[in-house]
Amino acid sequence: MTIAPEQATWFAETFGLLADNVEQAVLGKRHVVELVLAATLSEGHVLLEDVPGTGKTALARALSATVKGTASRIQFTPDLLPGDVTGITVYDQKKGEFQFHAGPIFANIVLADEINRASPKTQSALLEVMEEGNVTVDGVTRPVGRPFLVIATQNPVEQAGTYRLPEAQLDRFMIRTSIGYPDAAATLRILQGVGSIKKEPPGIVDTERLVTMTDMARDVHTSPLVSDYIMRIVDATRNATEVKLGVSVRGAISFARLAMTWAASRGRTFVTPDDVRDLAVPALAHRMILEPEAEFDGVTAVDVVGQVLLDVAPPVENGAA
Repeated sequence: MTIAPEQATWFAETFGLLADNVEQAVLGKRHVVELVLAATLSEGHVLLEDVPGTGKTALARALSATVKGTASRIQFTPDLLPGDVTGITVYDQKKGEFQFHAGPIFANIVLADEINRASPKTQSALLEVMEEGNVTVDGVTRPVGRPFLVIATQNPVEQAGTYRLPEAQLDRFMIRTSIGYPDAAATLRILQGVGSIKKEPPGIVDTERLVTMTDMARDVHTSPLVSDYIMRIVDATRNATEVKLGVSVRGAISFARLAMTWAASRGRTFVTPDDVRDLAVPALAHRMILEPEAEFDGVTAVDVVGQVLLDVAPPVENGAA
C-alpha cells in the first residue's frame, strides 16, 4: 500500500516542525538536523563524528528532548564495562532469586557520548541491540521497544585516547555525518544569544506519533528503476579498485529505507533518483574499507562514493511510476 498524498503532506509538515525544534540547539545546520531526523524515522542509528565543541552532544540532547519518550546518556570511558550499558543480574537475598537491573540502553533514545573512548569489548555490547532491538543478559533476551535510536558521538580517531570503531559496529549506523563549524552569520547569532540560550527545546512529539511516522514512511513507493539504481551504486562500491570491502546488504537495505523517509519528508509519495544521490555519502561512505595503497595516496571513502555517483547513470524517469 502506497502512502496517500495527504499523508505525505502531513508527514512533511510534522517533519518540518521537528527539524525547527531541534535546530534551536544547533543553529545554521538544517541539513544535518534533517539527516538525523530522517535516520530516526527510518529506525536507523546515527554516528556524529567531529572535533570537540561543534555541538554533537547538543544535537543529540535536542533530539532526545523533542521526542516525549525515555532518554538516557552513556558517557563512554576506557573503564566502562558491557554490564554498565546493558544491565546486570543481581541476586536478591530477601527474595531468594536473581533480578535484572536494566542498563541505560533500555530507553527510546540513547546518547552514546564519545563512543570511541570505550574499549572494543564495551563497544560490542551495542551490536545486538542496534541490529535486533534486543538485549541478551545471562541467557535471557529482552526487547528495548519502539522507537529505539542510538545516536553516538565520536572524536576523530587521531584524537588521543580513542579506539577505532570496528567495521561490524560502523555497519550498524544508518548514517555518519558531521556538524562542522557554523558559518559567520550563525556564529554571530550564537554569540548574541549566549545569555538566553535554552538548555533543551520543548518536547513536541510523543513516541506513538514517531512510530506512526516510521510506519508511514515504509509505504513510500520505490519504483523498480530506482531500486535498480540503488543496487548499481552499491555494486559499484564493491568493484571500485580503491575499495577492499564495499557496502553490505545491510547497508543497501538501510540506504533504501532512508531514501523512502527522505522522500516523505519532502511531501512526496515516491523516491526519486535525486533522493538517492543526496543520501549516498552519509549512508554509504562509513561502510567501506579502502585498500591501504588508496589511503596512502589520500583517497577517502567520500571520494569513492562521489566517483561512483558520476560513473553510475541514474534512471531517466523520476521514480513516480
